[in-house]
Amino acid sequence: MTAFNSVAVVGAGAWGTALAGVAARAGREVVLCARNPQLAAEISATRRNPKLPGATLDATVTVTDDIGLAAKAELILIATPAQNLRAAVTALSRHLADATPLVACAKGIERGTHKFMTEVIAEAAPMARPAILSGPSFAEDVARGLPTAVTLAAGDAELASHLVQALGSATFRPYHTSDVRGVEIGGAAKNVLAIAAGIVAGKKFGASALAALTTRGFSELVRLGRACGARSETMAGLSGLGDLILTCGSPQSRNFALGLALGRGEAKPRDQLAEGEFTAPVLMELAAAQGVDMPVSNAVADILRGATTIDDAIESLLTRPFKAEG
Repeated sequence: MTAFNSVAVVGAGAWGTALAGVAARAGREVVLCARNPQLAAEISATRRNPKLPGATLDATVTVTDDIGLAAKAELILIATPAQNLRAAVTALSRHLADATPLVACAKGIERGTHKFMTEVIAEAAPMARPAILSGPSFAEDVARGLPTAVTLAAGDAELASHLVQALGSATFRPYHTSDVRGVEIGGAAKNVLAIAAGIVAGKKFGASALAALTTRGFSELVRLGRACGARSETMAGLSGLGDLILTCGSPQSRNFALGLALGRGEAKPRDQLAEGEFTAPVLMELAAAQGVDMPVSNAVADILRGATTIDDAIESLLTRPFKAEG
């Protein structure tokens, strides 16, 4: 199997720029591909991304808006938002060599189709090898080279192992697994639960309430994961519990920030995409189809679509019948 000496990152937002730095620190030949030619030119000239203040891009990284150039890499990371993944992969597909690994680096479920990220890749680029990168991480920390551990999953365990070797370094520690669905559910569900945590913080319910919300939310995540065939150890690992703990309380989380604003009665943060807002209704449809009870996530979905108020949703949750742990 190839050593993946060349890596392309498609999507030059904060996360994509941070991942380009990861690949460079791992000693790979790196291309960072931006959709916007002006942004590509700015990053190339200044070695800085306005979406990632304070971080300098390694001088060895080639920055371009040429998707064809990115497609020549032996390994490609797709760092676009979840709802833009299909368009990015479709654009890549006409240039790809067979069996090129495409690693989704977004956490979500596609609206309309209810497809997970690796399923979108498989449909849009049938000749590619899909994988998913998830886990507890913030772009700012990763860009600064701070110690970070993540999860990388591919259906082929050997491929997952080789991808980890290609991207890992002393400060970026990927753990590999073949439990693709577990990683995808963990990443998608925690975004919705982080909004709930933000609401709790915004309402100033205290640390005990936030801890209770996090643990009850994790219980929901595990129930859905098991129903969809995920392995328990994945749910309890970095991409499940670790990711949930990181985002349920951190101001760096856009999902938490959205919930915080809602809890305070403020307007939504401007120009900040919170993937959980798009994921919530799809997650609820998936849970219903699997017969899984997810009251916290369902409350978030109802709040976001205006079907209930925050106060009514909280009252409904607090007056649910007492039940056994699990």
